[in-house]
Amino acid sequence: MRPHQKLNAWKTSFQFATQVYTITKEFPTEEKFGLISQIRRAAVSVPVNIAEGAARKSKKEFTHFLHISLGSASELDTLLLLSKELNYIDQENFSKLNQQLEEISKILSGLIRYTSTTN
Repeated sequence: MRPHQKLNAWKTSFQFATQVYTITKEFPTEEKFGLISQIRRAAVSVPVNIAEGAARKSKKEFTHFLHISLGSASELDTLLLLSKELNYIDQENFSKLNQQLEEISKILSGLIRYTSTTN
């Protein structure tokens, strides 16, 4: 098992990304190169940057990549809200994704605090 795969931040965000792919399959086809693409890229960015940061040599570099992941999570917040307002996501799926995204953001923030204080 790779080091990043042991992290709750990576596990949770990886699972979230797979759910995002499933839910965005239901979006209108004209959004394929719009919201679908942006949401998927941002969702994938979270676990990918955690993995890349975990492979770096220093905690400072790891923290940098965690900040990128947190930024992608913030981007997702807006993209999911927009998708709900456009009725591409129903309230139930929006609430589920939003709750998971909040949890991911909390985990990332805690991990950032930890890596920042142990540099």
